[in-house]
Amino acid sequence: MGSIVAGSMALLCVLASAAAGKGQPSAARSVHLHYEAPEAELFYNEVTVEESQQGTYFCACGFSMGYFGIQELGRGRGKVVIFSVWEPGAQNDPSSVAEDKRVQLLSKGDGVRAGRFGGEGTGGQSFLDYQWKVGETCRFLVKASRQGERTAYAAYFYLNNQRRWQHIATFSTLAGGALLKGYYSFIEDFRRDGVSATEPRRARFGNGWVRTADGQWHALTRARFTGDSTPTLNVDAGISDGGFYLATGGDVRNTVPLGSVIARQPIAVGLPLE
Repeated sequence: MGSIVAGSMALLCVLASAAAGKGQPSAARSVHLHYEAPEAELFYNEVTVEESQQGTYFCACGFSMGYFGIQELGRGRGKVVIFSVWEPGAQNDPSSVAEDKRVQLLSKGDGVRAGRFGGEGTGGQSFLDYQWKVGETCRFLVKASRQGERTAYAAYFYLNNQRRWQHIATFSTLAGGALLKGYYSFIEDFRRDGVSATEPRRARFGNGWVRTADGQWHALTRARFTGDSTPTLNVDAGISDGGFYLATGGDVRNTVPLGSVIARQPIAVGLPLE
């Protein structure tokens, strides 16, 4: 009888442990900054990664039809610059999109790989191998130009080791003639193996600007802090060295409530392309 009770208790412990495990997040919470700025033809931003882990995306220039940033891939695959542009619609199968509705690759830079993607919407994406470093300030620029019902989005990344701008890719998509709008940055843990949720990630986003069609530059000085639906509170955002920061995962402590609008003072520096 005693052995039956002991066995039952052991089974209950195993089941309880498994149930507890199911409640643990598999990934660190994705966190975002949503910037306040008018529709524009140029979007410039910088990111300085302060702490990274394998399987992390640091997006500097997100907008309504795409995003642009750097990733640490892990498993010996190194680091990349990534630029993606979406097609309209809620589909996830890239083969389901008619040819005339697809994102078109107009051009790409030397050494850039480009193709189609699915699973999180559909569209075109491009990659450049670049071994960015923690503490390195990376610079990004997106240019939009109208082409009837389509808009061409061109991405440029500054190669610090060569002191020059590198064209990543230019994609055209059906955007109703809209330029750049809906600006954001984020940190995402896409490894999602459970362990990654226990690892901290942190980056600064600064010196952000947009240039409107009339040639006026507008600094990004206000941003709303948001997160995805992952039910964890080890996330944070705020002001650091005159710019914004985001942090998530591991031992990160929250000091700014989600949904808060964070404001920074404009910095008296030259415009990004001067």
